[in-house]
Amino acid sequence: MEPQKNGTPNAVTMANETPKKVCVTGGTGFLGSWMIKRLLEDGYSVNATVRLDPERKRDISYITNLPGAAERLRVFDADLDKPEMFAPAVEGCVGVFHTAHPLDFAEKESEEVKLKRVTAAMKGILQTCADSKTVRRVVYTASISSAAFDPANTGLIDEDSWTDVELVRSLKAFGGHYIVTKAVTEKAAIELAAELGLDFVSVIPTWITGPFICPNFPESVYVSMALILGDKGHYQHLKESSLVHVDDVARAHIHLFEYPEAKGRYIVAAEQFEIGELSDFLSVKYPQYKMPSPDSWKDVAAVKFSGLSTKKLEATGFKYENGLGEMFDGAIKSCKERGFIN
Repeated sequence: MEPQKNGTPNAVTMANETPKKVCVTGGTGFLGSWMIKRLLEDGYSVNATVRLDPERKRDISYITNLPGAAERLRVFDADLDKPEMFAPAVEGCVGVFHTAHPLDFAEKESEEVKLKRVTAAMKGILQTCADSKTVRRVVYTASISSAAFDPANTGLIDEDSWTDVELVRSLKAFGGHYIVTKAVTEKAAIELAAELGLDFVSVIPTWITGPFICPNFPESVYVSMALILGDKGHYQHLKESSLVHVDDVARAHIHLFEYPEAKGRYIVAAEQFEIGELSDFLSVKYPQYKMPSPDSWKDVAAVKFSGLSTKKLEATGFKYENGLGEMFDGAIKSCKERGFIN
């Protein structure tokens, strides 16, 4: 398969050919649902897994009504606690995009429970991929939090950086369980994929924002909107930070699936800034939203998600298509449509 060039979708089907079939886990989530949208636009057939809903009470029409879904989308129930349930969705697929991960910043579950569940699910899914004999590459959605908290960093975070989980545990920071789980799971996945002989690529996005088709307010979009929402609790995450548009993240996943030489980890981060710069940008572009005073973040300790290198991804020919304007235009539009903001 030829690599995607300059963000242009490949023709993944030819005359009289069956569309390439891939699996997306976590299909109802923010990124998962957008991945399905983008894959259908690019001509793929998609098997999507969703959380168990035996009585079909949950409305998932936002994915089943997407253009092309009637012909090329199949939805499968799956549960991270029962990884064997993913087998029917993986069957016959040439690729798997594993985006499913419990996003529990409120930490309703203990770290131990969450870590056991997520790593067991990852191991089961990778074993299923290896057993399928059809999956040629697994693309895993990691997080910049699995690389950013590395005491060995000297100002630059790249694909060789790994979060020190003991450091995160000692800090007892917001979202600490999530950070530890992502870091441990990614490392375990890389090691297991190597043991199974699976072609495995890890995508490491920073805070993802932009438009969304899921009905809930995605946590990472909420964080990106903290200055507009006046949520001081999240100023720490924007003080020295970075953002990337959801469509660029989806495109990066597909690009790395299609790019023959893709290998290892890839950081995805389009825009890096300090909070004052973001405030100035928002105040000029969206004057209807009053920005807080700089005094409100002056003494806030930064959770630093900046100093990121994306050279490895860009060396594959990938190009970001969206800047801060597109990110916030899309996020604000989606939030207004759902009544989250005025």
